[in-house]
Amino acid sequence: MNSVSRRWFLSATAATTLSVTVAGCGSSGSSTSSPTGNVDFWTLQDPTNSVQKTAVDTFNSVGKGKVSMTVIATDGYKDKLRTAMGSARMPGVFFSWGGGSLNDYVTAGKLVTLDTALESHFLPSALAAGKVGGKLVAIPCRGTQPVFLFYNKKLFADAGVQPPTTYAKLQNLVKVFKGKGITPFALAGNASSSWTELMWVEYLVDRLAGPTLFDKIQGGDWSQWKDPAVLKTAQMIKELVDSGAFGKKFGSVNYGPGGTTTLLNKGKAAMVLMGSWEYAQQQSEAPDFAKNGLGYVAFPSVEGGKGDAGNVVGNPTNYLSVTTSAAKETATEFLKTTYSDSYVQGLVAKGEVPITSNAAQYLTKAADPAYAKFQYDLVQKAPSFTQSWDQALGLTLGTPLLTEIQKLFNGQSSPEQFVSAVLAIKK
Repeated sequence: MNSVSRRWFLSATAATTLSVTVAGCGSSGSSTSSPTGNVDFWTLQDPTNSVQKTAVDTFNSVGKGKVSMTVIATDGYKDKLRTAMGSARMPGVFFSWGGGSLNDYVTAGKLVTLDTALESHFLPSALAAGKVGGKLVAIPCRGTQPVFLFYNKKLFADAGVQPPTTYAKLQNLVKVFKGKGITPFALAGNASSSWTELMWVEYLVDRLAGPTLFDKIQGGDWSQWKDPAVLKTAQMIKELVDSGAFGKKFGSVNYGPGGTTTLLNKGKAAMVLMGSWEYAQQQSEAPDFAKNGLGYVAFPSVEGGKGDAGNVVGNPTNYLSVTTSAAKETATEFLKTTYSDSYVQGLVAKGEVPITSNAAQYLTKAADPAYAKFQYDLVQKAPSFTQSWDQALGLTLGTPLLTEIQKLFNGQSSPEQFVSAVLAIKK
């Protein structure tokens, strides 16, 4: 399951394209377009489209060019964008997940390098996935989605224990809850849910080696998988599995209702490592539990590791880029709407936690201010925010990596075999 499905798990969309023409027809098909004029803006279908539409309407009323917004359903978005970017009819501004999805477009000379002055309007840790080769080619346009530990407050209170702040304490909690007949960590290990297992690998590698190890891998040095921290991580995963940290049947467990979400709110599991969207899942399925029984805490430190305990992994946010076919002045002026007070307030009203520098003052109006502030502070204070590896690497490398991770969790590969198999992905 990719990050699109992770984010909008509760609102699956049909594989159809919905066009919302906000103003004009917005041709962006020529690489020699004038600085001002119409710009076609492509975005993904989701609940924040109304916020984007308001921003487009407001921008168009000012008279600095016209923007047309095209909303495309989740299932068809990537293919439609890829086809358009290879033609003479590129959109002028488009939505993406950042990271590896932008590399090919930069290499092909399709994207405009953005003014670095834009960076001051966003939290630094969320900007990395919008850069390629050190150049800013995409800026945040939505909320942040860090990964952290969720836990069942009642189970912890009954056991007389606290959430883990170190890996050693996490291991002890495995023993505590296993001794009570409770699965320590809910884990979705079915065939389509290897992305949930990836989260464990990402955090352990980060805590052991720091973020530079994966930075080098993403930068093209695939030999970095030989780093001792990778093998150590694989060994730690095997130890967790063998100790019963995820129960005995996690290979048949799904993510979401009826699966990991239900296991946590029904008290069958004590904890789950998941992205911030888990709150919405719980709120939908068990609103009283979400309000009163759901706890959350950062992933713990690992003793002796080089990584800062404040580092975060997950989906920093989603991004907007400008193509070389756009009316540049119109497009770059439109980007400024993404950090305007009205846009930020609109995102908060939709349940998002924006990563703009002006967002903190508006989080008091979030549905759960304490939860929103926890997320914001986690990202604001993070020395590093590593994008989910499958998204950062792209489909060609990310997909086989997920396959090898699932084999490791399922016991089909030893830690040593895992390292060898991942190294063989890119020969």
